[in-house]
Amino acid sequence: MNKLSAVIGFTFMNKVRTKSFLITTLVLALLLTIGIHIPYFIDKFTGNENGPVTVGLVYSDYPELADSLEKYHDRLAASGMRFSKYEQADTALDKDLGDGKIAGYLQFVKTNAESFPEVNYVSKKDSISSGVQTELQAALQSVKTEFITKGTLSDAQVAELNAPVSINVHKLEDTQGGTQNGEDSSKERDFSPANFAVMYALIILFFMTIMMTGNMISAEVTAEKSSRIMEILITSTSPLAQMFGKIIGMFLIGLLQIFVFTAVIAANLSLPHNRASLEGYELDFSQLNPSVLILGLVYFILGYFLYATLFAAVGSLVSRTEELGQAVMPITMLSLAAFYIGSFSMSAPNSLLMKVCNYIPFFSPISMIVRIGMGTPKTWEIIVSIVVLLIAIYVFGWLSAKIYRTGVLLYGKRPTIKELRKAMKAYKI
Repeated sequence: MNKLSAVIGFTFMNKVRTKSFLITTLVLALLLTIGIHIPYFIDKFTGNENGPVTVGLVYSDYPELADSLEKYHDRLAASGMRFSKYEQADTALDKDLGDGKIAGYLQFVKTNAESFPEVNYVSKKDSISSGVQTELQAALQSVKTEFITKGTLSDAQVAELNAPVSINVHKLEDTQGGTQNGEDSSKERDFSPANFAVMYALIILFFMTIMMTGNMISAEVTAEKSSRIMEILITSTSPLAQMFGKIIGMFLIGLLQIFVFTAVIAANLSLPHNRASLEGYELDFSQLNPSVLILGLVYFILGYFLYATLFAAVGSLVSRTEELGQAVMPITMLSLAAFYIGSFSMSAPNSLLMKVCNYIPFFSPISMIVRIGMGTPKTWEIIVSIVVLLIAIYVFGWLSAKIYRTGVLLYGKRPTIKELRKAMKAYKI
């Protein structure tokens, strides 16, 4: 145990002090800061200011339509724009547009007496912001309905006519009170922005941790092997303590980076100009399902150790760092496949593909995080998936330890499977 803690401490401190680690962490933190501020920079460079966008509304041609549009807008609980009333399109309107007092103006143009008039939006640019366009289209649709019906419908009927139709999804129940797939319909989980945010963050962090720390583990083993220092280390420490000491040490380094990145993101999002954009996502973490966070962290840790043992074993087989990229490619492809399966199946977390991936240890960490966050996995599915993952960690950990013990002492050309198997038989863990 003392030797294991010594290897963990040595690996952690030795890597944290390197310039490459410090520079990489600093650059990634800087990129995160820039990425979070991109919307703010775009608003500044395009001349947009914080607060509602002011749009001019010309009354001269269709005063009743302009009045209906303004009344509809006033009834909105929240809006990203406001109207400024103009009696007609004249030089005063053009001057306000040129001075930047309004972002553009809206004008109804006559076509014929029966049909709804054309709507023109005039601005200094050849485009309209997506938020203003969405809000204007919804308001104009209501005004158009009122114009066509010509007062034959009440305000309540017009509102009902314009209200979007919601689709409620239910599972088909059988005659025994269950569902067609034997699942309890009461377990249908409503969409929660907080659950989705935590689930997506865990997936991204899992993939980033595997890619960064996994490659660091294999590179560390290969570098020690190529310098022949491994011949000394392998005689002073058991291969299991040495391998898992490196894995746990690199895991702590990954957690340190995650903590730094989380602090950077939180600090940037807490700034006043970013806080308003965050409120638009309606993230209420008091509604977070604790199982999403707890089970998500369990799969995060178990998945990391599974992939880390494989990276360590592969690194021990390579004698030169130039060959490392090609050697770890199969493990990289497995992690990419797991990431893409989980990402593209978020809209169908209970699909057959996701259920099958629950029991494939290379894919189950991400697939189960998605199912727990968005779907309705049964308790026995979670238990069986964790058991399979633990068995896989034990098997691949045992196999990786034997490969590690024999591979680190094989120099020159990459050993063949026959040579590796013969060397592994001579060593027992």
